[in-house]
Amino acid sequence: MKTIEIKAFPREHFGKKSTNSLRAEDNVPCVMYMAKENLHFYAHENAFRGLVYTPDVFLVNLEVAGKSYKAVMKEIQFHPVSDRLQHIDFMQVSEDKPVTIDIPLKITGESSGVKAGGKLRVKRRTLKVKGLTKYIPDHMTIDITGLGIGQSVKIGDLNYENLDIIDNKRAMIVAVEVSRVSLKEEEAAAPGAEAPAAEAPAPAKEQPGKGA
Repeated sequence: MKTIEIKAFPREHFGKKSTNSLRAEDNVPCVMYMAKENLHFYAHENAFRGLVYTPDVFLVNLEVAGKSYKAVMKEIQFHPVSDRLQHIDFMQVSEDKPVTIDIPLKITGESSGVKAGGKLRVKRRTLKVKGLTKYIPDHMTIDITGLGIGQSVKIGDLNYENLDIIDNKRAMIVAVEVSRVSLKEEEAAAPGAEAPAAEAPAPAKEQPGKGA
């Protein structure tokens, strides 16, 4: 897992007025959940750009008032209109205790089913795992090169050393579904798919004989 350094400052005042004052100066109020007492702090929004605006997961080396902590980001809040950072929740971690965290999934390769006309459907973008921080990767890669039409990759198909997958094993991650293009190609290639023979013309009606 990559690491990022963030220097922050302890919050001395709380409440709505104090929070609004911090945000007015482009600071982001934060909290780190700890075993005994939670730590409330803040930092300028620029300090979080390398942590928030990326799909990868980071181990945060957090420095607050001269003390160092190791943490992972748990939840982010954005303003519903301006989309600016409003609040971040962190969780303190240690090297000898497992942590549960969502890891981004990265799909690689070009599916054989997609080449044949199938449609790729990505059902999940993250995977919840549990393990020691030294074993947690920035992201998890899933190669779909051999995935054909009608095939899928489920969480139960995955296995990572030193990590426990917490999510439902039956949940689907990615699938190649039948598209209209591939369905037409299958129908055209199916045996007995020749065009029906043209109907024979109806026999002409006999003309009534003339009298002698």
